[in-house]
Order: sequence, then structure tokens, then C-alpha cells
Amino acid sequence: MSIEGRGDGGSSGRIRLGMVGGGEGAFIGAVHRIAARLDDQYELVAGALSSTPEKSHRSGAALGLASDRVYDEFAIMAKAEAARADGIEVVAIVTPNHMHAPVAKAFLEAGIHVICDKPLTTDLDSAHALKALAGQTNRIFAVTHNYTGYPMVRHAREMVANGELGDIRVVQVQYAQDWLTERLEDSGQKQAAWRVDPAQAGAGGCIGDIGTHAYNLADYITGIPVRSLCAELTTFVPGRRLDDNVQIMLRYANGAKGFLWSSQVAPGNENNLGIKIYGTKGGLEWWQEHPNQLHWSPLGEPTRVIARATGAAGLAAGRVTRTPSGHPEGYLEGFANIYSEVARAIRAARTGESLDPAVNFPTVDDGVKGVAFIEAAVKSSRAGAVWVEL
Repeated sequence: MSIEGRGDGGSSGRIRLGMVGGGEGAFIGAVHRIAARLDDQYELVAGALSSTPEKSHRSGAALGLASDRVYDEFAIMAKAEAARADGIEVVAIVTPNHMHAPVAKAFLEAGIHVICDKPLTTDLDSAHALKALAGQTNRIFAVTHNYTGYPMVRHAREMVANGELGDIRVVQVQYAQDWLTERLEDSGQKQAAWRVDPAQAGAGGCIGDIGTHAYNLADYITGIPVRSLCAELTTFVPGRRLDDNVQIMLRYANGAKGFLWSSQVAPGNENNLGIKIYGTKGGLEWWQEHPNQLHWSPLGEPTRVIARATGAAGLAAGRVTRTPSGHPEGYLEGFANIYSEVARAIRAARTGESLDPAVNFPTVDDGVKGVAFIEAAVKSSRAGAVWVEL
């Protein structure tokens, strides 16, 4: 990878980070800030932290940002930061879904790298446009499918790539929650309100919010494209405008069959993301709520538990492991691994050096895949759960 940087001419020094969204009352903005700082690779120096200028400035002051680098609008921020010798090198976009495309476009055009929440955009045309623009501007574009940062997810991917499972036959993946079992959006809860609003979330509710994480997890570990799907998107809560439960059958390019279930109305589930993969030589099982263990079942042999930070874990897991075995690593560390992988790419861009091929993170290509998945699932469901090509 060779990408021209706009940094300080060397690989040293913290990466200057800006943020759009993530101000008062936002959950994911704080997560991004923790992830960016966990490995001491970034310094947050600027932000347009809310669509309300007053809230943006209050949020900026609370975070200790200089007042002249807290902006009323993202477009003003992109131009102003691009003009500064010490301007931001990368922007984190942590807004509701409908703002991802215009914000990313503004910063790419300003020559600034992008780290964007998923889904990439609310429609496939704008996703393709962002991919093209990232290529034209030669900017790094990361999408925070953070579960790809877990060490044991990377070990599972390594095992599949090495052929340890043999030919993949069956993939089952799920992401279940219960927080929208009732009409929480009517209570004024901000996180619920925008997620069930088509104008902000896009055509998919549950499928865009967490179904895309499940889809990306399966795609990341197996590396096998989905050729077609058959989806039923359901809205169980009366009056809700977007889906809150998703059931999808998948057909893979190699002939494997898959099933994806995603729900936000499943009592007893907090953040129950998990995957099972079965091949001709064995099967794997991983659960996000118990992220430090991977269950490996070689055909005809007892199931083994592969633990993070032990001799059984491979190089792919080891390079993103921080603490000794028995000390759990989870959500924040997985998120931080994505930020640190992006940091390695930005540092390489500063000097024009080649990027270590071991570095990997979800890119704009993965973002496009996710939006294509959402659109195909919505199309299938609206047509009566018919098979649709991706």
C-alpha cells in the first residue's frame, strides 16, 4: 500500500484525530475516543460534535478541545482543518447513518483519511460513490466493524484460511439483543429514536444496526462471498417503522449454506453475537460475550477450547493481544485494535513506506458489501422472502 500522507513527514508523533458527531448524549463517540487512546496512537484535536452548535461547543469544552477547533458544521471543519499545517490527519464519523455519506465526502475531498461507523451509507449508490472517491483521493477509509479486532476472531480466520476446517459447508451467525422489545423510542431515548427512523437509519432497522455486524463477521472469518439470500424482515413492535427482527438464508459462492438471525426484541439477550462454522474437517464456534475462547471441534475428536494469549493461539491473534491469559479482553480492546491497525496504515502513509501485510482492518470495500447486503435483504423481504442475488 502506498498512500500519500499529510502528516509531519515522519512516522513518530500521535495521529491528529478529528470527530464528527459523538457529543453530549452519544454512546458510540465515547467508545471511539477510548479506542483511539487505548494504545496512545491518536490525539483528538478538533470536532464538530453535534448538529446543534451550542451542544457541539459544550461537548468540545468538556473534552478539552481548543475553542477555535470546535466547529458548528462538518463542512466548515473539513475546509478549516485541511488549511492548517497542524490540521487533522483522520476524521472519525460517529453520526446517525444518514450523515455518513456527506461527511465522508467532505473530508475525503479535503484530503483527510476517514474512519466511519457502519453501515457505510444508507443506499448502495452513495456507497459506491464513496468507494470511488476514496480511490481518487488516495485516502485510507476504514469502517468500524470492530468485532474483527478480537484476537480469537482473527485466529478463527487464520484457521479457515489455512484449511484446518477443510471445505466450508455450513455457516450460522447471529446477533441478538432485547433492548427494543418495547417502544423505547417513545421515551425520548436518543439511541433508540434515530435507529427506528427511516430518515436517519435508512431502509433497514435491526438489519442495518446489528445485522450488518453479523454479516461482516461471517464474511471476515470465512472469506467466501455470499451469492444470494432469502430474507424475512419483521417489525414485531406495533407502530415501529423499521424491522426489529431478521431471518436470512444465505447461499455462498463455494456451495456452502448459511443462516443469519438478528433481533432486537429477544428478551434475555444483551449483545449475543456468535458464529458457528462447519467444514469437512471440523467446526468452530465463537461468542462475543465470551470473546477470549474459541471452540474447535476436529472431526472425530473431542472439542477443544483455544484461549487467547496461550500457546494454542496463532500469530494473527497474538499480534493484537495485549494482556496475559486469564485477563479478559473484550469490546473496547477489539475496537482499539481497529484504531491501531488504521494507525499503522496512516504512519506508513506519512512516509510512503509499504504497509506490513499482516495489518488488516475493515475498509470501504467492506462497507460497500454491508450496504449491498442490507439492500438485498430489504428487497427480498418486500417481495415476499424471495431469493435475491448480491
